[in-house]
Amino acid sequence: MRFGGAGLFRSFLMALWAIGFAVTLSACGTIISRQPLPENLEQPAQIPGMSNVRFWGDAVPEAFIAHFESVTVEEIRERQPGIVGVEHHYLAISGGGLNGAFGAGLLKGWTAAGTRPEFTMVTGVSTGALIAPFAFLGSEFDPVLEEIYTGYSTLDLIEPRGWIMVATGDAKAGTVQLREKIYNYMTPEVISKIAEAFHDGRRLFISTTNLDVARPVVWNVTAMAASDHPDKRNLISDVLLASASIPGVFPPVLFDVEWNGEIYDELHVDGGAVSQVFVYPQTVDWPSLMEVLQVKGRPQVYVLRNARLDTRWSPVEPDIFSIVGASVASLIRTQGFGDIDRIYLTSLRDGNDFHLAHMPETFERFPEEPFDVEYMRELFGIGYEMARDGYPWLNHPVGFDIEKLNFKE
Repeated sequence: MRFGGAGLFRSFLMALWAIGFAVTLSACGTIISRQPLPENLEQPAQIPGMSNVRFWGDAVPEAFIAHFESVTVEEIRERQPGIVGVEHHYLAISGGGLNGAFGAGLLKGWTAAGTRPEFTMVTGVSTGALIAPFAFLGSEFDPVLEEIYTGYSTLDLIEPRGWIMVATGDAKAGTVQLREKIYNYMTPEVISKIAEAFHDGRRLFISTTNLDVARPVVWNVTAMAASDHPDKRNLISDVLLASASIPGVFPPVLFDVEWNGEIYDELHVDGGAVSQVFVYPQTVDWPSLMEVLQVKGRPQVYVLRNARLDTRWSPVEPDIFSIVGASVASLIRTQGFGDIDRIYLTSLRDGNDFHLAHMPETFERFPEEPFDVEYMRELFGIGYEMARDGYPWLNHPVGFDIEKLNFKE
């Protein structure tokens, strides 16, 4: 059996089909009692005890902009010395499930090549959210990434559910083990190091999808780590879990939020439901910000796509689950292309240098299960070797080099 984007969503659709039998079942699944937010909020509600730690991913981050408009360059240099008068390097890590092994291997190989920079900003979506904290903290955490992506198989990470529980619950599989592992890796030491980076001015952003409004929410994990919130380790772990929780396959994550002094809640799932990869909202006047920060040279944008960019021949069976599953996988693939194109065009507009890495077309293996450890080990090794030998970063999306295009009026 082949798994991947189509396979996971085929299983998801089978789970939905089973819901039709729920009225005949007496067993009870997981029912979430909710107190959702009121409608039409212009700004996201706050996490109780944490202010300004997140913003809409599809709108101008007002608090972020206001921060830089309210202080002088000298004050920024004093408070956040790591981002003023220096080069800027941004790393955006995409979703891709078990294909995150490619990105993890590439980062380790990049370290071995001796050319890996310290990243001013790292963003992560889905499996990229699990990689991002350790990519952000630097090469000393390469062994952690290798362990995560070569040391665990499917049953180490998720708990398959029976059809009765699927039919009356919220997902096909449980994530108790995955949540526990995320929590164990997000140690007080790791959170402390992320907080240190916050005070230096560097940023780690993770994206989730707020199901109630179907919008991306970007979490400033560095600000969360630097807060005095007594439960920040759990909250950060929940953000990472939510970003990696494929809708229907894994349960959504419930967050308590505060609005006008009242406590409500939100349901969050995989950030890849709305975007496969992101750097910063294109509504931000980035050149002006770079001028304020007196950035040296052109900012370098690195996009790490944990997927192939070519198509693969995989005959589809003429049944509803195979057809819809393959169609959803196609939508995810084309969404990834759109995200990369947008980042490229934004980079051209803002004067950033664009670099793209992706899984090689020569990797032909198919996984045998959702988290096939042998598949991940081989892919990790390929990513490592390619980067160690000097990864051939693309300076434009495949087939989209705008500087070579001729436009006629």
